[in-house]
Amino acid sequence: MKGMKPLKQLKLAVPAQEAPITSFLTASGTFHDGDLLLNSKGLRLKSEEKGSSPSEAKEIDLQFSLEDLETIKVIGKGSGGVVQLVRHKWVGRLFALKVIQMNIQEDIRKQIVQELKINQASQCPHIVICYHSFYHNGAISLVFEYMDRGSLADVIRQLKTILEPYLAVVCKQVLQGLVYLHNERHVIHRDIKPSNLLVNQKGQVKITDFGVSAMLATSMGQRDTFVGTYNYMAPERISGGAYDYKSDIWSLGLVILECAIGRFPYLQSEDHQVWPSFYELLEAIVAKPRLLHHPISFRRSFARLFPPGKLNIQKDPKDRSSALDLLSHPFIKKFEDKDIDLAILIGGLEPPINFTR
Repeated sequence: MKGMKPLKQLKLAVPAQEAPITSFLTASGTFHDGDLLLNSKGLRLKSEEKGSSPSEAKEIDLQFSLEDLETIKVIGKGSGGVVQLVRHKWVGRLFALKVIQMNIQEDIRKQIVQELKINQASQCPHIVICYHSFYHNGAISLVFEYMDRGSLADVIRQLKTILEPYLAVVCKQVLQGLVYLHNERHVIHRDIKPSNLLVNQKGQVKITDFGVSAMLATSMGQRDTFVGTYNYMAPERISGGAYDYKSDIWSLGLVILECAIGRFPYLQSEDHQVWPSFYELLEAIVAKPRLLHHPISFRRSFARLFPPGKLNIQKDPKDRSSALDLLSHPFIKKFEDKDIDLAILIGGLEPPINFTR
């Protein structure tokens, strides 16, 4: 502001790691892969040099560096890195900072590049916004919007079950995100699960974590790579077959059913402690594609989303509806005119103190 003295920048504590100079790291400290260039000043795609960058169209225009952020606490840990809650020192706004230590293994590096590119290009209200990304001191940092009520996993832990009207709103928002990914970005998420669906006190549900996502050349493409969390994998993926966007629909079906009954549908015990092994799931899902019995009765519209003995979510992906088709499902349509405010449900929850993926 006019008349104010320049503020001295403070240094953010980012884990340091000496990164070797390799074919994808330049002597100046820039990480590059194909047309992607990433350094301490941010990310740039060579293909965008002649036009505007997708990041310029984000909700807000915040130009800052890592030095403008201060760490409050760690809010997440996982194989993909550490997630910190950070605050912009001068603006006061909160963000989630994901810090990934650079790994020289090619498959891990490719996953990081994939996540960077998808986040850079995403323009959808149902995808968690990535405002900036940086490479510094051997670590890649991604600055995301802070979803202050954690994930659906945190919601389930507090509420135990989510009533059908609210569940329809959750399902609709995730489907809208999947329509964008599948139809516009040609991306299979490949890891849809409660902890990758984040929520905030405004009642917004957004998809995050594209570390194992796959981009297809066309809407008819298929993949056969085995990545992601096996618990929520579709039968064709667990059995090692080819798969496409419909595999995300199976995963979403399991998530929605878990929200409805308060536990993962294939848990092997009533105390929710014994999770099925890969081979137990292989038998339950692939050989005998049926859910464990649960005593809860649902309305007819919800039951049609999950037919007896199946999911919508049929064993054969050709029998599953697309994300776009499911937006017209009676279960979704039934509550559209009811003015269901998910913020009433989510806003009253306690924000997660710390969560681990």
